[in-house]
Amino acid sequence: MSECTHDCSSCSSSCGERKEPQSFLEKPNQLSKIGKVIGIVSGKGGVGKTMVSSLLAVSMQRLNKHVGILDADVTGPSVPKAFGITAKAEAGEFGIYPAKSKLGIDVMSVNLLLENDTDPVVWRGPVIGGVVKQFWTDVIWKDVDYLFVDMPPGTGDVPLTVFQSLPVDGIVIVTSPQELVSMIVGKAVKMAKLMNIPILGIIENMSYYECPDCGKKINVFGESHLEETAAKYNLPILARIPICTDLAKACDNGAIELFEGDWMNDAVEKIADL
Repeated sequence: MSECTHDCSSCSSSCGERKEPQSFLEKPNQLSKIGKVIGIVSGKGGVGKTMVSSLLAVSMQRLNKHVGILDADVTGPSVPKAFGITAKAEAGEFGIYPAKSKLGIDVMSVNLLLENDTDPVVWRGPVIGGVVKQFWTDVIWKDVDYLFVDMPPGTGDVPLTVFQSLPVDGIVIVTSPQELVSMIVGKAVKMAKLMNIPILGIIENMSYYECPDCGKKINVFGESHLEETAAKYNLPILARIPICTDLAKACDNGAIELFEGDWMNDAVEKIADL
């Protein structure tokens, strides 16, 4: 028998020294029943992750699926605003009940727990990560077919907490046309691969503006680098969302559920095939 090197990955023997990889997955609330968990991520802020999360949730619900959104952007929560939710989350004997949108989408966000929507969340990273875990363990996600997790930008504490603590089935990376963003996409891609999280594809937000008079597509932010970025990382392009004043107005007015457009069809089909 050869001498033990303590490297179990290269050894087929079974012994007391062998240790299985430790799982950090947290159990959901005992009353929760959750299907697929989809993360919406980006390497930087301001590219529209909340918009994409909301559009995906609404589009999936239009397929008669029960959908939830876990707002993991604790310091910049905006999902309730997009859906016009003003009621606070309620707690019961067995956990916290998410708020419901007008058309029945379950939403959990820190803004549903604060006294005022404008109260700042001045917490350190570990505390924020703990809150995100509680949104999974303490909230009753009852009979949810698809749970979308709207993540904060970057590759810090909260994305790491989500990837380690939640059974994420796949992520969608949100980007915008600027060349700078393609570099940031690379960071999100590499973090996902490091954590063994499947990447479903890329969605480009603010992709173009369509002239209302002639229908010409105008590249407001310059030529898109989406194709080369997607090819570089071998990822499918799931959607291109235009700059749309009606869409922005619907989001500002809490009426995102009334949006009209077929931009998300391919993305929803990809998620439905999981």
